[in-house]
This record gives sequence, C-alpha cells and structure tokens, in this order.
Amino acid sequence: MIDANAIAKDISAKKVAKKHIAANFDKKTIDAKLKANFNNGKTKQSLSVSMKIKKDEVIWLKGTKFLTVFKVKITPTSLSYYSPVAKHYFEGDFSMIKELLGVEINFEQLQNLFLGQSLLDVTEEKQDVEIVNNKYLLSPEKQAKLFDIFFAINPSNFKLNEQTIVNADKDLRLDVKYPSYNLINDIVFPAEINIIAKNKKSRTTIDFTYKTVVFDTDVNMSFRIPDGYKLLEF
Repeated sequence: MIDANAIAKDISAKKVAKKHIAANFDKKTIDAKLKANFNNGKTKQSLSVSMKIKKDEVIWLKGTKFLTVFKVKITPTSLSYYSPVAKHYFEGDFSMIKELLGVEINFEQLQNLFLGQSLLDVTEEKQDVEIVNNKYLLSPEKQAKLFDIFFAINPSNFKLNEQTIVNADKDLRLDVKYPSYNLINDIVFPAEINIIAKNKKSRTTIDFTYKTVVFDTDVNMSFRIPDGYKLLEF
C-alpha cells in the first residue's frame, strides 16, 4: 500500500534501516519498458528502453529510436555494450558506468538503483537518522573516507525518495531521486528515476520513466556483438 499521507514518526535509525531492507524487491525477473532522457551538455537524446533483469544475475538493456541505438548486458563481473548506430562496442569491467556517472558502482548497486533500493546495505553499519521534510534521512555514523552518502526514505513504504553520494575532494556528486512509485501486483516499484551526476567538468542527467513493468516471466536476453565494430576504450 502507498499512503501519500504517511507521517514520519520518531523511530530509531536501526528500525528505519531494517524496514528499508524488508521492503527490498524479491521477485526473480523484471521485464520493463522505459522512456529515457539523457543530457550531458554535449549530447541530448530521448530513447525508448527495454530493460530485463534476472535478479542478481543479469541486467539487459536495449535503447531504440526507430532503430536499435544500443544494447547492454551486465553481469556481476562484466559489462558488454555495442551500438549499431556508432558501430562500436565495449567489453570489460564497470569503467563505462564510472565514466557515465562519475562514481564507481558495482552490479548490485546498479540493480538497486533501478529498484529504488539503497546503493549500500544500510544495516551493515550504524546509521544516524533525522526527519527532514517528512522523510527519514539516514547516513552512516562513520562516513567513508572517500565519500559521504545519504539516503532519504519514504515513511509510507520505506523505499527511497532519494540517495546522494558526495566526494567533496574530487568535486563529485551523484543524486538519484525517485519522485513517485506505482503499486504493481502488491509490489511497490519506482515509476520514475532522476539521476544527476556532477563533477568539475560536466553535469549529466538521466531521467527514466517506467511505462510497463511485468514480474516473474521468461525473459529473452539475446546478445551478440556483431563483427567489424570498433572497440571503445575508457
């Protein structure tokens, strides 16, 4: 249930963290259609995106604009990408995502980003909590040396309203916002995701709007990089 009028009550950081983890997505597969808007100051593009996820195993993405613009297959250990438009490809680690978002991110964190879950396990370390604008703002008691991270959690469903990673030394900031959620087969699932990645040189925004979402179906994740494409290096 999504209660838009829920009030954030005074409860412990530990309880907020546990409730957020308890609200984690627990289906096996996702088959979704999204609208994506990308803008990094140089390139501005709107695409239709098919996203298929086998939870904890594979994230598969296909972007189209009349024709297929890109395909991506991501596993816990690798990332493969190719573009039939640009005729280039990439196979390797997560350096491509780091180039895009400005922060290092692994498979589980990327999966969590799409699901409205925290990039870090909020139950692993002690958290501080305060109520700000009727949201629970969680942050580790001891922030990591390289960055600060904050989670704004909705008192209605204990999913994320927002998560922020800041590296002041490198002038890096990643904001991931979840303006709204839908209730799909009793599952609270993001309706929108707004990503803003900033560094000294650039600002990248990626906005996703989920159009259709289906859980626990057979998902076809066919992927083969065509011959003759040029290797992208990061």
